[in-house]
Amino acid sequence: MNLPLLLRILGALSLFLAAALLVPVPFSLYFRDGAWSAFVLAAAVCLAFGGVLFRAFSARQEISVREGFAVVTLGWSLYALLGALPFVLSGAIPSVLDAVFETMSGFTTTGASILTDIEALPKSILLWRSFTQWLGGMGIIVLSLAILPMLGVGGMQLFKAEVPGPTADRLKPRIQDTAKLLWEVYLLLTVAQVILLVLGGMSFFDSLCHAFSTLSSGGFSPRNASMGAYDSAYLQWIVTLFMFLAGVNFSLHYYLLRGRPRELARNEELRIYLGITLVAIAILVFTNQGAIYQSFSDNLRHSAFQVASILTTTGFATADYEKWPLLNQYILISLMFIGGCAGSTAGGIKVARILLLFKHAHVQIYRLIHPRAVRLVKLGERPVDKEVMQSILGFFALFIGIFVVASLLMAASGMDLVSGGAAVIATLGNVGPGLGSVGPVDNYAHVSPFGKSVLIACMLLGRLELFTVLVLFFPTFWRK
Repeated sequence: MNLPLLLRILGALSLFLAAALLVPVPFSLYFRDGAWSAFVLAAAVCLAFGGVLFRAFSARQEISVREGFAVVTLGWSLYALLGALPFVLSGAIPSVLDAVFETMSGFTTTGASILTDIEALPKSILLWRSFTQWLGGMGIIVLSLAILPMLGVGGMQLFKAEVPGPTADRLKPRIQDTAKLLWEVYLLLTVAQVILLVLGGMSFFDSLCHAFSTLSSGGFSPRNASMGAYDSAYLQWIVTLFMFLAGVNFSLHYYLLRGRPRELARNEELRIYLGITLVAIAILVFTNQGAIYQSFSDNLRHSAFQVASILTTTGFATADYEKWPLLNQYILISLMFIGGCAGSTAGGIKVARILLLFKHAHVQIYRLIHPRAVRLVKLGERPVDKEVMQSILGFFALFIGIFVVASLLMAASGMDLVSGGAAVIATLGNVGPGLGSVGPVDNYAHVSPFGKSVLIACMLLGRLELFTVLVLFFPTFWRK
Protein backbone atom coordinates (compact mmCIF):
# COMPACT_ATOMS: atom_id res chain seq x y z
CA MET A 1 0.00 0.00 0.00
CA ASN A 2 1.40 3.36 -1.06
CA LEU A 3 0.47 5.38 2.03
CA PRO A 4 1.93 8.72 0.84
CA LEU A 5 -0.15 8.52 -2.33
CA LEU A 6 -3.26 7.52 -0.33
CA LEU A 7 -2.87 10.36 2.16
CA ARG A 8 -2.19 12.93 -0.56
CA ILE A 9 -5.41 12.04 -2.38
CA LEU A 10 -7.40 12.13 0.88
CA GLY A 11 -5.90 15.56 1.49
CA ALA A 12 -7.07 16.73 -1.95
CA LEU A 13 -10.56 15.41 -1.25
CA SER A 14 -10.61 17.32 2.05
CA LEU A 15 -9.67 20.53 0.21
CA PHE A 16 -12.59 20.02 -2.14
CA LEU A 17 -14.94 19.46 0.80
CA ALA A 18 -13.70 22.74 2.32
CA ALA A 19 -14.84 24.55 -0.83
CA ALA A 20 -18.18 22.69 -0.86
CA LEU A 21 -18.85 23.71 2.76
CA LEU A 22 -18.85 27.37 1.71
CA VAL A 23 -21.76 26.91 -0.72
CA PRO A 24 -24.48 27.28 1.98
CA VAL A 25 -22.88 30.45 3.42
CA PRO A 26 -24.60 32.92 1.01
CA PHE A 27 -27.95 31.24 1.76
CA SER A 28 -27.32 31.56 5.49
CA LEU A 29 -26.57 35.27 5.11
CA TYR A 30 -29.61 35.82 2.88
CA PHE A 31 -32.02 34.03 5.21
CA ARG A 32 -30.22 35.38 8.32
CA ASP A 33 -30.38 31.98 10.02
CA GLY A 34 -27.11 32.46 11.94
CA ALA A 35 -25.51 29.20 10.78
CA TRP A 36 -22.89 30.74 8.47
CA SER A 37 -20.16 30.64 11.13
CA ALA A 38 -20.58 26.86 11.51
CA PHE A 39 -19.90 26.37 7.80
CA VAL A 40 -16.92 28.72 7.80
CA LEU A 41 -15.37 26.98 10.81
CA ALA A 42 -16.03 23.53 9.30
CA ALA A 43 -14.45 24.66 6.03
CA ALA A 44 -11.41 25.95 7.95
CA VAL A 45 -10.98 22.57 9.66
CA CYS A 46 -11.16 20.75 6.31
CA LEU A 47 -8.78 23.24 4.73
CA ALA A 48 -6.20 22.81 7.48
CA PHE A 49 -6.51 19.03 7.56
CA GLY A 50 -6.45 18.65 3.80
CA GLY A 51 -3.68 21.19 3.31
CA VAL A 52 -1.37 19.40 5.72
CA LEU A 53 -1.91 16.03 4.02
CA PHE A 54 -1.63 17.39 0.51
CA ARG A 55 1.56 19.39 1.16
CA ALA A 56 3.24 16.83 3.40
CA PHE A 57 3.08 13.95 0.93
CA SER A 58 4.32 14.11 -2.62
CA ALA A 59 3.42 11.12 -4.76
CA ARG A 60 2.67 11.39 -8.47
CA GLN A 61 2.32 7.95 -9.97
CA GLU A 62 -0.26 5.49 -11.30
CA ILE A 63 -2.68 4.35 -8.64
CA SER A 64 -3.12 0.61 -8.15
CA VAL A 65 -6.32 -1.34 -7.61
CA ARG A 66 -5.64 -1.59 -3.87
CA GLU A 67 -5.09 2.15 -3.43
CA GLY A 68 -8.23 2.77 -5.48
CA PHE A 69 -10.36 0.73 -3.08
CA ALA A 70 -8.75 2.36 -0.04
CA VAL A 71 -9.17 5.91 -1.36
CA VAL A 72 -12.84 5.44 -2.20
CA THR A 73 -13.82 3.77 1.08
CA LEU A 74 -11.74 6.05 3.31
CA GLY A 75 -12.72 9.11 1.26
CA TRP A 76 -16.44 8.50 1.75
CA SER A 77 -15.91 7.77 5.46
CA LEU A 78 -13.88 10.95 5.83
CA TYR A 79 -16.60 12.99 4.14
CA ALA A 80 -19.23 11.57 6.51
CA LEU A 81 -17.13 12.65 9.50
CA LEU A 82 -16.04 16.09 8.28
CA GLY A 83 -19.37 16.81 6.58
CA ALA A 84 -21.11 16.35 9.94
CA LEU A 85 -19.30 19.36 11.43
CA PRO A 86 -21.91 22.00 10.39
CA PHE A 87 -24.69 19.98 12.05
CA VAL A 88 -22.76 19.74 15.32
CA LEU A 89 -21.25 23.25 15.34
CA SER A 90 -24.59 24.94 14.54
CA GLY A 91 -26.40 22.92 17.20
CA ALA A 92 -28.85 21.53 14.62
CA ILE A 93 -27.81 17.98 15.58
CA PRO A 94 -25.86 18.07 18.88
CA SER A 95 -25.14 14.33 18.94
CA VAL A 96 -22.02 13.41 16.96
CA LEU A 97 -23.38 9.94 16.13
CA ASP A 98 -26.67 11.39 14.89
CA ALA A 99 -24.81 14.01 12.84
CA VAL A 100 -22.61 11.34 11.23
CA PHE A 101 -25.73 9.22 10.57
CA GLU A 102 -27.42 12.15 8.81
CA THR A 103 -24.30 13.03 6.82
CA MET A 104 -23.56 9.45 5.80
CA SER A 105 -27.19 9.17 4.75
CA GLY A 106 -26.67 12.31 2.68
CA PHE A 107 -23.43 11.44 0.90
CA THR A 108 -24.56 7.86 0.24
CA THR A 109 -27.92 9.24 -1.06
CA THR A 110 -29.83 7.04 1.37
CA GLY A 111 -32.24 9.64 2.71
CA ALA A 112 -32.75 8.03 6.13
CA SER A 113 -33.06 10.80 8.72
CA ILE A 114 -32.97 11.14 12.49
CA LEU A 115 -34.61 14.60 12.36
CA THR A 116 -38.08 14.91 13.89
CA ASP A 117 -38.80 18.52 12.86
CA ILE A 118 -36.99 19.29 9.63
CA GLU A 119 -38.65 22.65 9.01
CA ALA A 120 -37.36 24.01 12.34
CA LEU A 121 -33.73 23.84 11.13
CA PRO A 122 -31.87 26.79 9.55
CA LYS A 123 -32.34 27.05 5.78
CA SER A 124 -28.61 26.74 5.11
CA ILE A 125 -28.47 23.49 7.10
CA LEU A 126 -31.34 22.11 5.01
CA LEU A 127 -29.51 23.12 1.85
CA TRP A 128 -26.36 21.36 3.08
CA ARG A 129 -28.36 18.16 3.71
CA SER A 130 -29.58 18.14 0.11
CA PHE A 131 -26.24 19.29 -1.30
CA THR A 132 -24.45 16.33 0.34
CA GLN A 133 -26.78 14.06 -1.59
CA TRP A 134 -26.12 15.87 -4.85
CA LEU A 135 -22.36 15.53 -4.36
CA GLY A 136 -22.67 11.87 -3.43
CA GLY A 137 -25.09 11.07 -6.25
CA MET A 138 -22.72 11.18 -9.17
CA GLY A 139 -19.84 10.44 -6.84
CA ILE A 140 -17.27 12.35 -4.85
CA ILE A 141 -14.36 10.62 -6.56
CA VAL A 142 -15.87 11.04 -10.03
CA LEU A 143 -16.26 14.76 -9.35
CA SER A 144 -12.68 14.95 -8.13
CA LEU A 145 -11.46 13.25 -11.30
CA ALA A 146 -13.38 15.81 -13.33
CA ILE A 147 -12.09 18.98 -11.67
CA LEU A 148 -8.99 18.06 -9.66
CA PRO A 149 -6.27 17.00 -12.12
CA MET A 150 -3.78 18.13 -9.47
CA LEU A 151 -4.12 14.61 -8.02
CA GLY A 152 -1.59 13.61 -10.64
CA VAL A 153 -2.61 9.94 -10.62
CA GLY A 154 -4.43 7.61 -12.95
CA GLY A 155 -8.13 7.63 -12.25
CA MET A 156 -9.55 4.43 -13.72
CA GLN A 157 -9.09 2.42 -10.53
CA LEU A 158 -10.92 5.10 -8.55
CA PHE A 159 -13.66 5.23 -11.17
CA LYS A 160 -14.18 1.46 -11.14
CA ALA A 161 -14.19 1.33 -7.35
CA GLU A 162 -16.92 3.96 -7.01
CA VAL A 163 -19.26 3.81 -10.02
CA PRO A 164 -22.24 1.53 -9.28
CA GLY A 165 -22.99 -1.49 -11.43
CA PRO A 166 -21.31 -4.67 -12.72
CA THR A 167 -19.06 -2.68 -15.08
CA ALA A 168 -18.04 0.97 -15.43
CA ASP A 169 -18.92 2.57 -18.77
CA ARG A 170 -16.15 4.61 -20.30
CA LEU A 171 -17.48 7.28 -22.68
CA LYS A 172 -14.11 8.75 -23.63
CA PRO A 173 -10.54 7.36 -23.80
CA ARG A 174 -9.45 9.62 -20.92
CA ILE A 175 -11.21 8.89 -17.64
CA GLN A 176 -11.18 12.61 -16.74
CA ASP A 177 -13.17 13.35 -19.88
CA THR A 178 -15.68 10.63 -18.99
CA ALA A 179 -16.09 12.08 -15.49
CA LYS A 180 -16.62 15.59 -16.90
CA LEU A 181 -19.27 14.39 -19.35
CA LEU A 182 -21.18 12.54 -16.66
CA TRP A 183 -21.15 15.59 -14.39
CA GLU A 184 -22.22 17.89 -17.23
CA VAL A 185 -25.26 15.68 -17.90
CA TYR A 186 -25.96 15.54 -14.15
CA LEU A 187 -25.78 19.34 -13.85
CA LEU A 188 -27.95 19.89 -16.94
CA LEU A 189 -30.72 17.64 -15.60
CA THR A 190 -30.53 19.35 -12.20
CA VAL A 191 -30.93 22.82 -13.74
CA ALA A 192 -33.82 21.59 -15.88
CA GLN A 193 -35.65 20.23 -12.86
CA VAL A 194 -35.13 23.42 -10.84
CA ILE A 195 -36.64 25.48 -13.66
CA LEU A 196 -39.64 23.18 -14.07
CA LEU A 197 -40.34 23.14 -10.31
CA VAL A 198 -40.12 26.93 -10.08
CA LEU A 199 -42.55 27.21 -13.01
CA GLY A 200 -44.92 25.01 -11.02
CA GLY A 201 -45.01 27.48 -8.12
CA MET A 202 -42.40 25.94 -5.81
CA SER A 203 -39.99 28.43 -4.23
CA PHE A 204 -36.47 28.58 -5.66
CA PHE A 205 -34.97 27.33 -2.40
CA ASP A 206 -37.29 24.33 -2.17
CA SER A 207 -36.82 23.65 -5.89
CA LEU A 208 -33.05 23.61 -5.49
CA CYS A 209 -33.19 21.28 -2.47
CA HIS A 210 -35.58 18.88 -4.18
CA ALA A 211 -33.60 18.88 -7.43
CA PHE A 212 -30.41 18.08 -5.49
CA SER A 213 -32.21 15.19 -3.78
CA THR A 214 -34.03 13.92 -6.87
CA LEU A 215 -31.21 13.62 -9.42
CA SER A 216 -29.03 12.01 -6.75
CA SER A 217 -31.80 9.54 -5.81
CA GLY A 218 -31.37 10.83 -2.27
CA GLY A 219 -34.77 11.85 -0.93
CA PHE A 220 -33.98 14.54 1.63
CA SER A 221 -36.69 17.20 1.59
CA PRO A 222 -36.85 20.58 3.37
CA ARG A 223 -40.43 19.73 4.38
CA ASN A 224 -41.58 17.42 7.18
CA ALA A 225 -44.16 15.81 4.89
CA SER A 226 -41.65 15.39 2.03
CA MET A 227 -43.30 15.90 -1.37
CA GLY A 228 -46.65 15.25 0.29
CA ALA A 229 -46.48 18.86 1.55
CA TYR A 230 -47.17 20.09 -1.98
CA ASP A 231 -50.75 19.50 -3.07
CA SER A 232 -49.85 19.88 -6.72
CA ALA A 233 -50.21 17.16 -9.33
CA TYR A 234 -47.83 19.07 -11.63
CA LEU A 235 -45.00 19.20 -9.08
CA GLN A 236 -45.39 15.56 -8.11
CA TRP A 237 -45.40 14.38 -11.75
CA ILE A 238 -42.26 16.45 -12.47
CA VAL A 239 -40.48 14.84 -9.52
CA THR A 240 -41.73 11.40 -10.61
CA LEU A 241 -40.28 11.95 -14.10
CA PHE A 242 -36.88 13.06 -12.82
CA MET A 243 -36.73 10.24 -10.28
CA PHE A 244 -37.24 7.81 -13.16
CA LEU A 245 -34.52 9.58 -15.19
CA ALA A 246 -32.13 9.42 -12.23
CA GLY A 247 -32.53 5.64 -12.22
CA VAL A 248 -31.37 5.39 -15.84
CA ASN A 249 -27.72 4.82 -16.74
CA PHE A 250 -26.29 8.33 -17.21
CA SER A 251 -24.33 7.16 -20.23
CA LEU A 252 -27.68 6.77 -22.00
CA HIS A 253 -28.60 10.37 -21.17
CA TYR A 254 -25.34 11.41 -22.81
CA TYR A 255 -26.08 9.37 -25.92
CA LEU A 256 -29.58 10.88 -26.15
CA LEU A 257 -28.22 14.42 -25.86
CA ARG A 258 -25.72 13.62 -28.60
CA GLY A 259 -28.54 12.54 -30.92
CA ARG A 260 -28.05 8.78 -30.62
CA PRO A 261 -31.49 7.52 -29.47
CA ARG A 262 -30.79 4.07 -30.92
CA GLU A 263 -28.49 3.41 -27.96
CA LEU A 264 -31.55 3.65 -25.71
CA ALA A 265 -33.66 1.36 -27.88
CA ARG A 266 -30.93 -1.27 -27.95
CA ASN A 267 -30.29 -1.18 -24.19
CA GLU A 268 -31.89 -4.29 -22.69
CA GLU A 269 -31.47 -3.13 -19.10
CA LEU A 270 -33.42 0.06 -19.83
CA ARG A 271 -36.28 -1.94 -21.34
CA ILE A 272 -36.48 -4.19 -18.28
CA TYR A 273 -36.27 -1.15 -15.96
CA LEU A 274 -39.16 0.49 -17.82
CA GLY A 275 -41.12 -2.77 -17.79
CA ILE A 276 -40.69 -3.24 -14.02
CA THR A 277 -41.83 0.34 -13.46
CA LEU A 278 -44.97 0.03 -15.59
CA VAL A 279 -45.99 -3.40 -14.24
CA ALA A 280 -45.52 -2.27 -10.61
CA ILE A 281 -47.58 0.88 -11.23
CA ALA A 282 -50.33 -1.13 -12.90
CA ILE A 283 -50.60 -3.56 -9.96
CA LEU A 284 -50.62 -0.76 -7.38
CA VAL A 285 -53.25 1.22 -9.30
CA PHE A 286 -55.47 -1.86 -9.68
CA THR A 287 -55.18 -2.78 -5.99
CA ASN A 288 -55.56 0.78 -4.64
CA GLN A 289 -58.53 1.77 -6.80
CA GLY A 290 -61.63 1.96 -4.65
CA ALA A 291 -59.90 0.61 -1.54
CA ILE A 292 -57.58 3.60 -1.02
CA TYR A 293 -58.35 6.11 -3.78
CA GLN A 294 -61.68 6.88 -5.42
CA SER A 295 -60.17 9.15 -8.06
CA PHE A 296 -58.24 7.30 -10.78
CA SER A 297 -55.99 10.31 -11.47
CA ASP A 298 -55.00 10.59 -7.79
CA ASN A 299 -54.47 6.83 -7.64
CA LEU A 300 -52.24 6.84 -10.73
CA ARG A 301 -50.24 9.84 -9.51
CA HIS A 302 -49.52 8.50 -6.03
CA SER A 303 -48.91 4.93 -7.22
CA ALA A 304 -46.49 6.08 -9.95
CA PHE A 305 -44.73 8.42 -7.51
CA GLN A 306 -44.14 5.70 -4.91
CA VAL A 307 -42.98 3.14 -7.48
CA ALA A 308 -40.49 5.61 -8.98
CA SER A 309 -39.37 6.72 -5.52
CA ILE A 310 -38.77 3.21 -4.18
CA LEU A 311 -37.40 1.58 -7.35
CA THR A 312 -34.87 4.38 -7.87
CA THR A 313 -34.17 4.34 -4.09
CA THR A 314 -34.95 8.06 -3.84
CA GLY A 315 -37.25 7.81 -0.85
CA PHE A 316 -39.59 10.78 -1.35
CA ALA A 317 -43.16 10.19 -0.20
CA THR A 318 -46.57 11.61 -1.10
CA ALA A 319 -48.58 8.95 0.75
CA ASP A 320 -48.31 6.61 3.73
CA TYR A 321 -47.99 3.34 1.82
CA GLU A 322 -48.16 1.37 5.09
CA LYS A 323 -51.93 1.95 4.88
CA TRP A 324 -52.05 0.40 1.41
CA PRO A 325 -53.00 -3.27 0.82
CA LEU A 326 -50.39 -5.77 1.98
CA LEU A 327 -49.66 -6.89 -1.60
CA ASN A 328 -48.58 -3.37 -2.51
CA GLN A 329 -46.25 -3.20 0.49
CA TYR A 330 -44.61 -6.46 -0.59
CA ILE A 331 -44.16 -5.05 -4.10
CA LEU A 332 -42.51 -1.90 -2.77
CA ILE A 333 -40.19 -3.94 -0.53
CA SER A 334 -39.21 -6.04 -3.58
CA LEU A 335 -38.44 -2.86 -5.53
CA MET A 336 -36.08 -1.80 -2.70
CA PHE A 337 -33.95 -4.86 -3.43
CA ILE A 338 -33.97 -4.33 -7.21
CA GLY A 339 -33.01 -0.64 -7.45
CA GLY A 340 -32.28 1.27 -10.66
CA CYS A 341 -29.97 0.73 -13.62
CA ALA A 342 -26.22 0.24 -13.43
CA GLY A 343 -24.41 3.54 -13.93
CA SER A 344 -27.29 5.54 -12.45
CA THR A 345 -27.43 7.32 -9.10
CA ALA A 346 -29.90 4.72 -7.75
CA GLY A 347 -29.02 2.10 -5.16
CA GLY A 348 -30.17 -1.50 -4.73
CA ILE A 349 -28.82 -4.61 -6.41
CA LYS A 350 -29.36 -3.01 -9.88
CA VAL A 351 -31.57 -4.16 -12.73
CA ALA A 352 -28.60 -5.42 -14.77
CA ARG A 353 -27.51 -7.81 -12.02
CA ILE A 354 -31.06 -9.12 -11.48
CA LEU A 355 -31.47 -9.62 -15.24
CA LEU A 356 -28.17 -11.47 -15.57
CA LEU A 357 -28.94 -13.67 -12.57
CA PHE A 358 -32.15 -14.86 -14.23
CA LYS A 359 -30.36 -15.38 -17.55
CA HIS A 360 -27.64 -17.37 -15.81
CA ALA A 361 -30.28 -19.55 -14.14
CA HIS A 362 -31.99 -20.09 -17.50
CA VAL A 363 -28.71 -21.17 -19.10
CA GLN A 364 -28.04 -23.64 -16.28
CA ILE A 365 -31.49 -25.22 -16.69
CA TYR A 366 -31.02 -25.35 -20.48
CA ARG A 367 -27.71 -27.17 -20.05
CA LEU A 368 -29.38 -29.81 -17.89
CA ILE A 369 -31.70 -30.55 -20.81
CA HIS A 370 -29.00 -30.19 -23.49
CA PRO A 371 -25.65 -31.11 -21.83
CA ARG A 372 -23.63 -30.65 -25.03
CA ALA A 373 -25.10 -27.30 -25.95
CA VAL A 374 -22.90 -24.21 -25.81
CA ARG A 375 -24.91 -21.24 -24.63
CA LEU A 376 -23.61 -17.91 -23.35
CA VAL A 377 -25.16 -15.38 -21.01
CA LYS A 378 -25.68 -12.16 -22.95
CA LEU A 379 -26.70 -8.63 -22.03
CA GLY A 380 -28.26 -7.26 -25.17
CA GLU A 381 -26.12 -8.63 -27.95
CA ARG A 382 -22.89 -8.73 -25.95
CA PRO A 383 -21.68 -11.90 -24.19
CA VAL A 384 -20.97 -11.42 -20.49
CA ASP A 385 -17.50 -12.43 -19.31
CA LYS A 386 -17.32 -15.26 -16.80
CA GLU A 387 -15.46 -12.97 -14.38
CA VAL A 388 -18.32 -10.46 -14.48
CA MET A 389 -20.86 -13.24 -13.94
CA GLN A 390 -18.88 -14.61 -10.99
CA SER A 391 -18.70 -11.10 -9.54
CA ILE A 392 -22.48 -10.74 -9.85
CA LEU A 393 -23.10 -14.09 -8.15
CA GLY A 394 -20.70 -13.14 -5.36
CA PHE A 395 -22.33 -9.73 -4.98
CA PHE A 396 -25.80 -11.24 -4.72
CA ALA A 397 -24.67 -13.78 -2.12
CA LEU A 398 -22.94 -11.08 -0.07
CA PHE A 399 -25.91 -8.71 -0.36
CA ILE A 400 -28.34 -11.30 0.99
CA GLY A 401 -25.85 -12.45 3.64
CA ILE A 402 -25.25 -8.91 4.90
CA PHE A 403 -29.00 -8.25 4.88
CA VAL A 404 -29.61 -11.30 7.11
CA VAL A 405 -26.73 -10.58 9.53
CA ALA A 406 -27.56 -6.87 9.81
CA SER A 407 -31.25 -7.68 10.38
CA LEU A 408 -30.27 -9.99 13.25
CA LEU A 409 -28.11 -7.23 14.71
CA MET A 410 -31.02 -4.78 14.48
CA ALA A 411 -33.21 -7.34 16.26
CA ALA A 412 -30.52 -7.60 18.95
CA SER A 413 -30.65 -3.81 19.33
CA GLY A 414 -34.33 -4.06 20.27
CA MET A 415 -36.17 -3.43 16.98
CA ASP A 416 -39.05 -5.64 15.89
CA LEU A 417 -38.60 -8.01 12.94
CA VAL A 418 -40.44 -5.91 10.36
CA SER A 419 -38.88 -2.58 11.34
CA GLY A 420 -35.37 -4.02 11.72
CA GLY A 421 -35.42 -5.85 8.39
CA ALA A 422 -36.97 -2.86 6.61
CA ALA A 423 -34.37 -0.51 8.14
CA VAL A 424 -31.55 -2.72 6.85
CA ILE A 425 -32.81 -3.02 3.27
CA ALA A 426 -33.72 0.69 3.30
CA THR A 427 -30.12 1.60 4.21
CA LEU A 428 -28.27 -1.20 2.42
CA GLY A 429 -30.27 -0.37 -0.72
CA ASN A 430 -29.87 3.39 -0.06
CA VAL A 431 -33.66 3.87 -0.11
CA GLY A 432 -34.33 5.76 3.14
CA PRO A 433 -37.86 5.03 4.39
CA GLY A 434 -38.89 1.46 5.11
CA LEU A 435 -41.79 -0.13 7.01
CA GLY A 436 -42.88 -0.35 10.62
CA SER A 437 -41.28 2.20 12.91
CA VAL A 438 -39.09 3.51 10.05
CA GLY A 439 -41.94 3.93 7.56
CA PRO A 440 -42.58 6.88 5.22
CA VAL A 441 -44.07 9.08 7.96
CA ASP A 442 -41.51 8.05 10.61
CA ASN A 443 -37.75 8.51 11.08
CA TYR A 444 -34.69 6.83 12.61
CA ALA A 445 -34.40 9.00 15.75
CA HIS A 446 -35.63 6.20 18.02
CA VAL A 447 -33.03 3.65 16.83
CA SER A 448 -30.43 2.78 19.48
CA PRO A 449 -26.81 4.00 19.11
CA PHE A 450 -25.73 0.44 18.27
CA GLY A 451 -28.49 0.15 15.68
CA LYS A 452 -27.52 3.47 14.11
CA SER A 453 -23.91 2.32 13.86
CA VAL A 454 -25.03 -0.85 12.05
CA LEU A 455 -27.15 1.20 9.64
CA ILE A 456 -24.29 3.65 8.97
CA ALA A 457 -22.16 0.67 7.92
CA CYS A 458 -25.04 -0.59 5.72
CA MET A 459 -25.28 2.80 3.97
CA LEU A 460 -21.58 2.80 3.12
CA LEU A 461 -21.62 -0.84 2.02
CA GLY A 462 -24.65 -0.25 -0.18
CA ARG A 463 -23.36 2.91 -1.84
CA LEU A 464 -19.92 1.44 -2.61
CA GLU A 465 -21.42 -1.92 -3.60
CA LEU A 466 -19.93 -4.16 -0.90
CA PHE A 467 -16.64 -5.31 -2.46
CA THR A 468 -14.96 -1.89 -2.31
CA VAL A 469 -15.46 -1.77 1.46
CA LEU A 470 -15.08 -5.43 2.40
CA VAL A 471 -11.67 -5.92 0.76
CA LEU A 472 -10.19 -3.52 3.32
CA PHE A 473 -10.88 -6.05 6.09
CA PHE A 474 -8.66 -8.73 4.57
CA PRO A 475 -5.11 -8.69 6.08
CA THR A 476 -3.61 -9.62 2.70
CA PHE A 477 -4.99 -6.37 1.26
CA TRP A 478 -2.52 -4.31 3.31
CA ARG A 479 0.53 -6.52 2.78
CA LYS A 480 3.15 -5.94 0.12
